[in-house]
Amino acid sequence: MPTPTTALADTVLRRLVDVFAAAADPERAVAMRAYMREQFPFLGIPSPQRRALAREVLAGLARPTAEDLRRVALACWERPEREYQYFACDLLRRHARLLSPGFLGVAWTLVSTKSWWDTVDALAAHVVGSLVARFPALALDMDEWVRDEDMWIARTAILHQLRFGPSTDADRLFGYCRARADHKDFFIRKAIGWALREYAKTAPDAVRSFVADHRSELSPLSVREALKNLQDHGNF
Repeated sequence: MPTPTTALADTVLRRLVDVFAAAADPERAVAMRAYMREQFPFLGIPSPQRRALAREVLAGLARPTAEDLRRVALACWERPEREYQYFACDLLRRHARLLSPGFLGVAWTLVSTKSWWDTVDALAAHVVGSLVARFPALALDMDEWVRDEDMWIARTAILHQLRFGPSTDADRLFGYCRARADHKDFFIRKAIGWALREYAKTAPDAVRSFVADHRSELSPLSVREALKNLQDHGNF
């Protein structure tokens, strides 16, 4: 087990490993690993039970500092079983407002390591997005991320405004969608459609117009996802 350098992080990791290991279900772990396309080993703890166990792990502990969160997250990423990364994502989401702009570099590490949609999307919407919302200057970093060769970094940039609603920077969102519209990977094309679909809940006419103007650039998957909840999508 990694040795964090804060007392609280050390306590959290020690409790976490003990509690999760005791709840492991090897038979269920096989099915969970198969569902995730054999990307990662699992302990075999279903989500509702995992979240209940996480509350047990954290019970009675002090509120973490940003440094505690950093240490716990990185330590969880070093462990092989996926439930530890889920724990870290949930913990970061819960305490996202404690994080400073400097945490963006840690987020980069988490997104680009052991990457798959299950952790990347949580980090994009609830950690990176929270940082950019509170520290708008970080949007310039997103401008760099969206052009990155690592598709998971680019996906994070595309999705970071998912929860922004009326505060969405539409020019930036649409610019990102155009910038990566020709990407061949499913996860980027899906992200473009998803980001547009979410913004359509706030500005449906703007999304309709964007898709109409750029349909030839966007993949069919992106178009389909973007217009999924717009009743007149068949008119395009």
